[in-house]
Amino acid sequence: MENIYSFNVKWDLKHLSLFAFLLLIPNLLGMINLSTGIGFKLHFFQYAVFLAAIIYGPFGGLLSGLVGSVYSAITMHNPYIIICNAVLGFFVGYFARKGLKTLFAVWLAFIIELPLLILADHYLAGLPIAFILPLIVALAVSNTVWAVAAQYSARFLR
Repeated sequence: MENIYSFNVKWDLKHLSLFAFLLLIPNLLGMINLSTGIGFKLHFFQYAVFLAAIIYGPFGGLLSGLVGSVYSAITMHNPYIIICNAVLGFFVGYFARKGLKTLFAVWLAFIIELPLLILADHYLAGLPIAFILPLIVALAVSNTVWAVAAQYSARFLR
């Protein structure tokens, strides 16, 4: 029986480079938010977190969410972003290793992350619910878009 928590790769220069890239690139992607014109922004950072989770499993996703959220956490003065993205990455990797299609793995992971996101952002970071609700919509849409993209990209990167 395969250990779903293992990275399950032969660590060579290719995998070390790709994993390092997937740890750092979410910080750069976190700088990009496109306005949709319908009340929310499309976020990009999830793409790398989802790729890390698909390729390297739960702990790959967790580490990408942790390390890749530092820029956003600092610029938004909200350290809880790091925890939420680590949870998201971990559970995407977990559900993907359990055999779920990427889109369903992402949606389930987001459902698990959502109460933590709401509680942390509202009660710990002091953000108003009026700010959090559009953020949830933006993250749900972004997660869906990047789940599909990550699923197809992972085929080429493996």
